[in-house]
Amino acid sequence: MSQTRIGRLFERLRAEGRPALIAYITAGDPSPDQTPALVAALERGGADLIELGVPFSDPIADGPVIQRGSERALKAGTKVATVLDIASEIRRHSEIPLLLFTYMNPVLRYGLDALARDAQARGIDGCLLTDLSVEEAEPYTCAMRKAGLDTVFLAAPTSTERRLELVAKYSSGFVYLVSRTGVTGERASVSDAVGPLVNAMRKVTSLPVAVGFGISTPDQVRAVGAVADGVVVGSAFERVIEQNAASPELPDKLAALARQLASGLPSKNR
Repeated sequence: MSQTRIGRLFERLRAEGRPALIAYITAGDPSPDQTPALVAALERGGADLIELGVPFSDPIADGPVIQRGSERALKAGTKVATVLDIASEIRRHSEIPLLLFTYMNPVLRYGLDALARDAQARGIDGCLLTDLSVEEAEPYTCAMRKAGLDTVFLAAPTSTERRLELVAKYSSGFVYLVSRTGVTGERASVSDAVGPLVNAMRKVTSLPVAVGFGISTPDQVRAVGAVADGVVVGSAFERVIEQNAASPELPDKLAALARQLASGLPSKNR
């Protein structure tokens, strides 16, 4: 499989000596028409990769801020097909890597092979299924790789060595490490589990390692970026969307937060 935009991004950042700022937003929140402009704002502010969340009625891994974002997006009529249209619109103006962040149910309803084909055609670079067990990953991984898409899997502080090996086996693009058990959401401090988890993952893969869940300040970005290849921020961006959904200043506020967080990225070459 040839390298995706995700692979090329991490290769470039490795040469630059800095980690990636990965921004999660729920596609369609506050409306599908606004999402491309919000992605453009995040890119302007310094985001390197965008996780486009597919809104889902039962987002078990997501905290209250992202759950409410899903509810707003669903009310606005956002479906999987809508998110693919959004990706297509983003691609008219940007080459920023796009990772589809979703649950199994919407994928099964859309059709696995159909999603892989259509996602690739619309400019998506990879997919992360939050509730797919890595032990059952083979059919999904085959379909995605056949379409030239990366498959990103999650590992947590509770993951066994065997689970980490399976995550390494089935992941491409990068590996997503959950900094703590529980749901997404802003936290006051970075978990002590991050360093050991990154080290354990690096023993079984040469893929870039990104860390998310609970990161919302430049200091936390700096702390995680010192040990990981990517830092994922979601709830902090979704909170800005929630608080400014009706404001014409929403894109500028998102860009400002991305800029603030990107200022925390450590760089070996600075």
